[in-house]
Amino acid sequence: MHALNKNRPLRRVVLASAATVSGLVMLLALKPHTPPRIVAAPAPAPSGSASAPAASGTSPAAGSGGSPSAGKSTGTTTVTGESAQTRWGPVQVRITVRSGRITDVTAVVYPTENPRDQEINSSALPQLRSEALAAQSADIDTVSGATYTSDGYKRSLQSALDSAGL
Repeated sequence: MHALNKNRPLRRVVLASAATVSGLVMLLALKPHTPPRIVAAPAPAPSGSASAPAASGTSPAAGSGGSPSAGKSTGTTTVTGESAQTRWGPVQVRITVRSGRITDVTAVVYPTENPRDQEINSSALPQLRSEALAAQSADIDTVSGATYTSDGYKRSLQSALDSAGL
């Protein structure tokens, strides 16, 4: 005897209703990769133009040269690149330049909202940092498994290098 026997239409209605309710419950139970509050985070990123992050990044180093070009010849300058929006969240890089060379690269903003983001970035960011220091440019390889973070890192790094005049 078949479950959807035409002699028992009430059974078909009950099974169809149960399947519809189950499907609706499963659909509503799906959670997005990032919490809804991350959607509001990109709003400040457009207001920070290329000149605003550079200015805030160089302010702490004003004693060693207020402008990026002055830091290039006289001392150490710290420049923060533009925030690069990626699929999983913003990525922003700060560089330290001494005598025209990149001496340090730090990711100041990157996705950390869930354990998977933390796992990916804990291995990808040190690789990206070492490649940037070795290359002395934003022409670095993408880290496998961290494509979006790598792309955002490179865009922010290039923005910082442009602001520093390198």
